[in-house]
Amino acid sequence: MGTRCLTVFENKEGKEIVVLYRQMDGYPSGHGEELSDFLMNIKLVNGLPINPQEKLANGMGCLAAQVVAHFKKEVGRFYLYPAGTRDVWEDYIYFVRERDGQVEVECKSV
Repeated sequence: MGTRCLTVFENKEGKEIVVLYRQMDGYPSGHGEELSDFLMNIKLVNGLPINPQEKLANGMGCLAAQVVAHFKKEVGRFYLYPAGTRDVWEDYIYFVRERDGQVEVECKSV
């Protein structure tokens, strides 16, 4: 049996926009580190510059899509659920939020 987790994406108003479910390796030294490594140095913006020179996401919806594209490489393991989804036997919940134009991640053990 795997260590399940949810990654909850919230917009700057604090409203959940989507939940990513991971079937295995959801513990902090697994998914937590992989998620943090991917999100490192991403800057949240509103609109894109003509010649971006840095790692950008055009808001939380764009960031959530980038995270899904990064992790979803094969059938299974990762699934999208509607905002507010809980109680799918998750061991950890990661909250990805915008704080002053920066990405913040919080991990809670369930």
